[in-house]
Amino acid sequence: MRRRIFIAINLPRDIRENFASYQEKWPEFPAKWTRKENLHITLFFAGHISDEELFEISKIAKQVAGRHRPFPINLDKICYGPPGKMPPRMIWALGEKSEDFSELRKDLEESLVSCSRISVSTEEKNSCPHITLARIRKWEWQRVEPEEMPQIEQALGLNFPAESIEIMESELKRGGAKYTALESHNLGG
Repeated sequence: MRRRIFIAINLPRDIRENFASYQEKWPEFPAKWTRKENLHITLFFAGHISDEELFEISKIAKQVAGRHRPFPINLDKICYGPPGKMPPRMIWALGEKSEDFSELRKDLEESLVSCSRISVSTEEKNSCPHITLARIRKWEWQRVEPEEMPQIEQALGLNFPAESIEIMESELKRGGAKYTALESHNLGG
């Protein structure tokens, strides 16, 4: 059996609740909002993998987590994402650039690629942590007049400690994706 797996930093409940309120703030926005229980920061997307590969990923993720200390994640603003893409594809909560975040993601990527059959997308990664709050419905967006396009840029000032990384399974269902944490590995061992 193959599973759709990614590694993430999950959000504390209060941060998730805060982001859920934006869906109520912009109810007419042409987007599919992420369910609050699915909000996270992706570190590495492994794709569809076997149970054997999942065992290997878990072992490597635990080793990598042990090499990195907990660190703060500061979320600065809500904006269209990825930055510079027009028309935009998503609504993001975008965080500050963080050396700790970048080093953790790079270590995880390099360790997984060098020790397994996992391949990494060559797409350039955003160096800032971000959370996908919504995916814009392209066909609905195209029907909006340019002067009526919603301005969503908003300062946030939220922060929380990244203390662990989770191995997540994504099951694609009719009502949307369902994410389940399979394992959690504390940063710093």
